[in-house]
Amino acid sequence: MFFIHFINRYLHDVHIAIESILGNKLKSMLTALGIIFGVAAVISMLAIGNGAQQEILDQIKMVGVNNIVITPAEDVSDDDNAQESGEKATRKYSPGLTLADAEAIRSVLPDVERISPEVSVNTFVVYAGIRYPAKILAVATDFFQLYNLGLSEGDYFTQYQNDHGFPVCVIGYNVKTKLFNNEDPIGKYIKFGGIWLCVTGVLEKSQVTTTSTFDNAGVNMNNDNVYIPIKTMLMRYQNRALVNTMQGQNATGIIISGGRITIRSSSSSDEQASSNYHQLDRIIVQVKETEQLNSAVEVLGRMLFRRHQEVKDYEITVPELLLKQQQRTKDVFNIVLGAIAGISLLVGGIGIMNIMFASVMERIKEIGTRLAIGAKKADIIAQFLSEAILISVTGGAIGVILGVALSLIIEYTFDIKTIISFFSVVIAFGVSAAVGVIFGYSPAKRAAERDPIESLRYE
Repeated sequence: MFFIHFINRYLHDVHIAIESILGNKLKSMLTALGIIFGVAAVISMLAIGNGAQQEILDQIKMVGVNNIVITPAEDVSDDDNAQESGEKATRKYSPGLTLADAEAIRSVLPDVERISPEVSVNTFVVYAGIRYPAKILAVATDFFQLYNLGLSEGDYFTQYQNDHGFPVCVIGYNVKTKLFNNEDPIGKYIKFGGIWLCVTGVLEKSQVTTTSTFDNAGVNMNNDNVYIPIKTMLMRYQNRALVNTMQGQNATGIIISGGRITIRSSSSSDEQASSNYHQLDRIIVQVKETEQLNSAVEVLGRMLFRRHQEVKDYEITVPELLLKQQQRTKDVFNIVLGAIAGISLLVGGIGIMNIMFASVMERIKEIGTRLAIGAKKADIIAQFLSEAILISVTGGAIGVILGVALSLIIEYTFDIKTIISFFSVVIAFGVSAAVGVIFGYSPAKRAAERDPIESLRYE
């Protein structure tokens, strides 16, 4: 019985608060604006942060776990030393980055899980009179497992096909859509240069776009690529290792391209230095455990330095470190966005407190009348506190709807991935209700402490 009486009594106070809000709709809406925009900001900012985090996770999957990328680089140490001493610059001979390096890494380094040498060529592929721009990537069979690339149809090329230079390929999703829109591509032949390639498989559509940072680190998978065996590239199309670098002023190079043999000669060391003598464009090495990355990088550096005749014409990169650095940057960005959204909620709470203080001053006689006819201080506190909570909760509900809508608008208008989580909605709505309690209590307490006689005399 006591519990029912308690509920009925304070329900009456809530009813009075609702009547007051409905009687001053414009003022109540203006009071709630701070909460509305604060909650919307929290939800939309957290959605952007969640989207950024998901992109990072997708990029981690794309660059592969525990990967090390070795790429060619220009060695300038000899030039720098020569300039300092005033002598003529001379360049030591280096075989460059070669398939033999990849095989040596596999045989020497015990921590290697997978390894894939790579050569890339920007060109066009042709099928049934349709010419489509694509990047030809010559890779080993380990490449697809290195980057977790799945197939939508067909099969990968085999180790046997790679070892014997078979003219086969796996194509990206866009290549399949453009060239084989209404037919099955498996077993069909596409042409690039003077080579016909049999399609053995089609990769699943990639949903992640790489940035230039990761492209430089060896991440260049997209839907427009055509993947062929590395030895098919070296045996049938292009092998830069056939360039014979000679001591002195002269250099002769032989390049096989599209079935044609081209002989190049150079009469200056500058032209020799500018030519790309590396057989490979990169080598991707995957170690078994993350803890082995640093030691593996150190061993690789020493081994390659020795194999390249102490010419540091290569660069070793760990993409995971780049991703971690970008993740830290995004974390700072999310903290800043969350702080801005939190400030919006704080401003909204201060607005509620100010309006409620003003409301107390406007309704002094009402307070005095209620106290004179038997209302207790607890009733006055309940009335004004209910009013503040109802305004903040209603504003929070409207803010949730606005925040969800704003997140969707950001995603579709600016092509920024957003993920709205249930947790962010609960947090934003809960904070809005807490703001009503925290910032509404002080005005309500002040109203309850007024002397009823002085309130009735107030003009």
